[in-house]
Amino acid sequence: MTVGVLALQGDFREHIAMLIEIGVNAVEVRTPEELDVVDALVIPGGESTTIGRLATIYGLIEPIRVRCDSGMPVLGTCAGMIFLASSTTEGEQPQLGVLDARVRRNAFGRQVDSFEADIEVSGFDSPMHAVFIRAPWMEKIGSDVEVLAEVTDRQGDTHPVLVRQGRILATSFHPELVGDTRLHEMLVALIDEA
Repeated sequence: MTVGVLALQGDFREHIAMLIEIGVNAVEVRTPEELDVVDALVIPGGESTTIGRLATIYGLIEPIRVRCDSGMPVLGTCAGMIFLASSTTEGEQPQLGVLDARVRRNAFGRQVDSFEADIEVSGFDSPMHAVFIRAPWMEKIGSDVEVLAEVTDRQGDTHPVLVRQGRILATSFHPELVGDTRLHEMLVALIDEA
């Protein structure tokens, strides 16, 4: 089994380290040919507009979309979640549109508003420590999207920050920064489901 990590921009090296830690063959993906040989894909955090533009330049938008539509498991974190979503609440940028969600970029605030929190995740025996860096949240989700974790903002409103739609997992936070491999293990389990 081989898991690819989209290596155009962002913290792809950290995801590769997490996958290797759980015993998975992990490779960097920058071309459609490299995408063809992976069983699952991680789309890392970084800058979503840059990731989208580079994916367009490298001819990856449609190949990733086709693989997602055919059931390839995907984990998108932070900017990766934005890239997977069908729309954002502000601005135009390249998106895959394979996750039925409208996302608000930088929803929790600017860099200085970044934070860490222990969150309850559906199906996990213990909370997951989550790092939110200029993090988005899901403003609206479709009926096929299952919310696995939420966070409450300063106004007391709750927002989805971890969801699953079929074999697509998407998070607002960065699991690769805290050494908790459970989401990467969940991605690998989705390969077996496929």
